[in-house]
Amino acid sequence: MARRYTSDLGWNDVTPKSVFLNRRQLIAGSGAMIGAGLAGSVVHAQGDLEPNSWEDITTYNNFYEFGTRKEDPARFASMLTTQPWSIVIDGMVDNPGTYSFEQILEGMTIEERIYRFRCVEAWSMVIPWNGFELADLLARVGVQEGARYVAFETAFRPDEMPGVRLPVLDWPYREGLRLDEAMHPLTIMATGIYGEAMPNQNGAPIRLVVPWKYGFKSIKSIVRITLTDTEPYASWNAAQPDEYGFYSNVNPNVDHPRWSQATERRIGGGLFAGRVPTLMFNGYEQEVASLYEGMDLSVSF
Repeated sequence: MARRYTSDLGWNDVTPKSVFLNRRQLIAGSGAMIGAGLAGSVVHAQGDLEPNSWEDITTYNNFYEFGTRKEDPARFASMLTTQPWSIVIDGMVDNPGTYSFEQILEGMTIEERIYRFRCVEAWSMVIPWNGFELADLLARVGVQEGARYVAFETAFRPDEMPGVRLPVLDWPYREGLRLDEAMHPLTIMATGIYGEAMPNQNGAPIRLVVPWKYGFKSIKSIVRITLTDTEPYASWNAAQPDEYGFYSNVNPNVDHPRWSQATERRIGGGLFAGRVPTLMFNGYEQEVASLYEGMDLSVSF
């Protein structure tokens, strides 16, 4: 069963549901929330967050499988078939196999996690995810001795994902974590937002969320999880290694080669609102800094 994590964020910090979700794209009737126990915390807000308009937020997603413009995922992601869904879990595990979405959720406690979300493009949100700790799933399948990394792969369906017809990346989209990062209690497999099933444009039916890393590390619509002893392929790192490192931890002191990472634009404050300082590890320094002891964080982007 998942452990409860106490967040320093509360509902006052959340980008409002009415302007974040495109409710027309929600998947109705998912079993992801049935009988779920939700855990959350309410603390002081980080200031007043003025929401964007409905039109701003419902089109503000990065999911290149559906196009490179912010409005493309909400426009085209309804094409993605998410029922039935299965995930292949293989590599250095005791119980490899193809697991249905329902099997993945069996016995899991779905918790509410209110997390900061920081895009590498220097914009951010606060999102109330619903999901379970990845560590619980890995414990179920049994991680073998010698495994050091976890690799992930997104669905690749040219008939349903018009964006993959463009050579933006080497499809399918792939990402990876070090095993200790994957096992950290902050790392979750998210199945919903705001107590609703995950919208297609946000990575339905199940996605990774690693809140101290830039958003592209939190891979969407996962179809494969592989345990390995070697550093896995990561799509953006492979495409542009000088701009997107394997770790990609949020670090205000290390700029992207083409822009500063010292500040961010908070979605919900208006497209032309002032910027706010970016926090080390996206505000989760106390929880995760020990994972990177001895690493030169000035070059580990």
